[in-house]
Amino acid sequence: MVDTAVKLVIFDWDGTLFNSVDQIVASLLFVAAQYQQPLHPDDAKSIIGLGLPEVMQRLFPQVPELHQDLLNSYAAHYPQHSQQDQWFDGVAELLQDLDQRGVLLAVATGKSRRGLDRVLAHTQSQDLFAVTRAASETKSKPDPLMLQEILAETGCHAQQAILVGDTSYDLEMARNISMPRIGVSYGVHDVATLAQYQPLAIVDSIAQLHQTLLSRIHALC
Repeated sequence: MVDTAVKLVIFDWDGTLFNSVDQIVASLLFVAAQYQQPLHPDDAKSIIGLGLPEVMQRLFPQVPELHQDLLNSYAAHYPQHSQQDQWFDGVAELLQDLDQRGVLLAVATGKSRRGLDRVLAHTQSQDLFAVTRAASETKSKPDPLMLQEILAETGCHAQQAILVGDTSYDLEMARNISMPRIGVSYGVHDVATLAQYQPLAIVDSIAQLHQTLLSRIHALC
């Protein structure tokens, strides 16, 4: 019988830990305008969480020949204009508390490895996370491969982990391997969308996320 005590919490990055959604949307709108492609802000926001190649395919299906140029433009624009982005208030305390309690921490993100390494350095959090996975080095959400790789590297079973994310892509990815999951409503997708993926809970703030994670950890220890 598998031990179901919580040993690992896997976080999405943008919109879950990091307050970056507005700048991602702004950068996508910039590159769309640069190449004279129509793009509504709601559509730009809706695809946050996917890998960048998948983003270009979803947002600009009419111009596949421009996808690489659009991607390159975004990859140049976003880092230059996101230097003031930070963790949501309370994230540092949440991560430090979980770490001190012996819970393994991981990141599963739609960012590229270069982008993830940049924000890990920016937040000085490289040592907090036992494992990180970026979409550029595995399959994009909602394929569960990045979660399976994190589980393999940590030696944990899916039932010993909790995935925390703000999009349907996060929660669907976890559901695909029967991993417990928590949705956060302060990021990209709304409560009704997140609820379709049967999360343990949907929380409205970092403080509520902190409390919910501690209650699950204590209940199953």
